[in-house]
Amino acid sequence: MTEGTGHNSNAQLRSIVDRIVKLEEEKAERAEDIRGVFAEAKGNGFDPAALRVVVKEKREDNEKRKKRQEREEIVTVYRTQLGLPL
Repeated sequence: MTEGTGHNSNAQLRSIVDRIVKLEEEKAERAEDIRGVFAEAKGNGFDPAALRVVVKEKREDNEKRKKRQEREEIVTVYRTQLGLPL
């Protein structure tokens, strides 16, 4: 027998699989809810692509935010040096 076989581990495996299936269903429901909110935003004149960027930035931790801001500052310097619009 391999590790993880037997009656107790079968019950445990079934429980784990059932929980994952339930969570995947909930995740799909949440994704549908999120799509609905984006559709509502679009219907109210908001740009969904821009909203996705803002949501992503809002979820960033402080370290990622600091690195992003530093990168944006460098990009601004490059744009200025090349005469590109900011």
